[in-house]
Amino acid sequence: MCLQYRWPVGIPLCRSISQGIWELRSNLHGNRIARVLFGFVDGRLVALHGFIKKTQKTPNGDIALAIKRRREFQQ
Repeated sequence: MCLQYRWPVGIPLCRSISQGIWELRSNLHGNRIARVLFGFVDGRLVALHGFIKKTQKTPNGDIALAIKRRREFQQ
């Protein structure tokens, strides 16, 4: 488990990536990288999508899915 305090030396463990969508970074065993995309809806934190990352850049399809799911929560 990691805890982040103030600004880290590298990329932050959590960062805003698009239209109210935030990305939480996590490293798994076997050099795998996981991401959880989340947002805030009506003052609640909502997990929108989670996946094992296979490329350096977060795929646009995964971001689009999180944006779509966030909009569904707002209705």
